[in-house]
Amino acid sequence: MDFAFDAKTEELRGRLLDFMDSHVHPAEPVLEEQLAAASDPWSPPPIVEDLKKAARERGLWNFFLPGEHGAGLTNLQYAPLAEITGRSIRLAPAALNCAAPDTGNMEVLAMFGSDEQKKRWLEPLLAGEIRSAFAMTEPEVASSDARNIGTSIRRDGDEYVITGRKWYITGAMNPNCAIFIVMGKTDPDAAPHQQQSMILVPRDTPGLTVKRGMSVFGYTDGDHGGHAEVLFDDVRVPAENLIAAEGAGFAIAQARLGPGRIHHCMRAIGMAERALEMMCRRTMSREAFGKPIAEQGVVQDWIAESRVRIEQQRLLVLKTAWLMDTVGNQGAHTEIQAIKISTPSAVEWILDKAIQAHGAGGVSQDFALAEMWAGVRTLRLADGPDEVHKRSLARRELKKYRTEAGR
Repeated sequence: MDFAFDAKTEELRGRLLDFMDSHVHPAEPVLEEQLAAASDPWSPPPIVEDLKKAARERGLWNFFLPGEHGAGLTNLQYAPLAEITGRSIRLAPAALNCAAPDTGNMEVLAMFGSDEQKKRWLEPLLAGEIRSAFAMTEPEVASSDARNIGTSIRRDGDEYVITGRKWYITGAMNPNCAIFIVMGKTDPDAAPHQQQSMILVPRDTPGLTVKRGMSVFGYTDGDHGGHAEVLFDDVRVPAENLIAAEGAGFAIAQARLGPGRIHHCMRAIGMAERALEMMCRRTMSREAFGKPIAEQGVVQDWIAESRVRIEQQRLLVLKTAWLMDTVGNQGAHTEIQAIKISTPSAVEWILDKAIQAHGAGGVSQDFALAEMWAGVRTLRLADGPDEVHKRSLARRELKKYRTEAGR
């Protein structure tokens, strides 16, 4: 395994770091001002579109997507770039058109979409002209087991009829969200992993209602397009809106979530680096009991432990990216689950210590730490909760021993 950055990655890192310094970081206070002045807390502020235009002009665009539709980067090449964007998590991923849930939705359309679906939805998403949502989670079932999804997708002649209720649908409050990828059941009597399908539902389809915005630890996440409860009441769409085939929904979800999980972890490492930097600067500039806070043993323990955890997580993420590139997502299954378990937890710990080091300021709106903590804590639920990944990982470990024992 060789994790050294190649020439292309180094060149892109240099351009991206320059863009962060010249455009993204100076835009952070502008973001706060625009959010405070906005009449609609769910609409992304104008600064996001300004940054998207500037990033695209510089060729800093669609890094996440390999192959013909994206920048052609491998996962290993993308990892350090995604980490850099994590340093300004509210602006940089969206500026580069590398923000969830659009990234996963573009991957689905690129891998499984028909030519017509790609033309109508993938192309404008790649151009950053529209946004999208992925409607999977439901309030009335344990959505950690995707087989529980209860939304009905019923064939009726040349149409499908969708009925159900979803919530925490990321991006759905964004007025630019034009398309939903909806997961539901087309055949409740099929094998458990072949009951589900995915279908494209344009936002303006009759019967689709964005009922309310949902906060996350009290935050609207308006700069990300918010999260919403969405109702589908006999929503009718053409049969050609089905993605791939009936019964393919579960397999598509797994193909979508693997890259999504590592992308979250890549960005989270950037968040941790920024939190550690803030912790060091803050504790060096404040005194308590006659000396800088940074000289207190407990604070030095936090700083040292933070560096160790960041390096551990970065190496595991890079190994996972390398495996995804060399043996595929299935071959990297164990490592994908390992980073999804360990990275959000490690970064949450670092953010907690940075908050503690900032005192009252750490929980205030004057620093990014509290909102960063809320976002990372949410990652322990998003794309599968910790416990589901641990269950799957343990079963995979035990399998070889069960074989030995003849069980």
